[in-house]
Amino acid sequence: MTTAHSLVLASGNPGKLREFRELLEPLAFDVRPQSDFAVPEVEESGLTFVENALLKARAASRISGLAALADDSGLAVDALDGAPGIHSARYAGTPKNDEANNRKLLEALDQVPEGQRTARYWCVLVLLRHAEDPVPRIVQICWDGEILAHPRGEGGFGYDPLFWVPEKGMSAAELSALEKNRLSHRGRALHALVEQLR
Repeated sequence: MTTAHSLVLASGNPGKLREFRELLEPLAFDVRPQSDFAVPEVEESGLTFVENALLKARAASRISGLAALADDSGLAVDALDGAPGIHSARYAGTPKNDEANNRKLLEALDQVPEGQRTARYWCVLVLLRHAEDPVPRIVQICWDGEILAHPRGEGGFGYDPLFWVPEKGMSAAELSALEKNRLSHRGRALHALVEQLR
């Protein structure tokens, strides 16, 4: 894909839209939000990140008539048997609330000592050429880290203030946008997808 291509991003999350645009704009992709096409939020009834990403991409592609890019991502904490997992965005209930989600995560880990708070952010990307595409492009990447006892940093979104990046000695919320895009699960998954498309 060397010429400009329009893609609908199957998400209503402004943080994700900003990240995808930053990553794809230099590669001649025009990323449009699903709200441009009145795509409703899809019920994420899958049991895995892959299933949920496919559900979102098919709905966005069907309604927009464009190729669709969807991600399903979340945080899996080892001491919590992978929770919050596919429920990451609404861990504390609906509507989505990052602060409430972070608070619930800290409460769940209250008795878990430092050094045993290992976690990873997962990102599954699905690209459909059209709504009935039988061979979607799927990329799955994780970002290893640990969960802090207290939030740090003002950047990013979601669990970023609690997600400690050991090799950088800071939380994901303290990284610059450029550095986060280079290191993050979503950034690396997107780069891997682009390499596939080339």
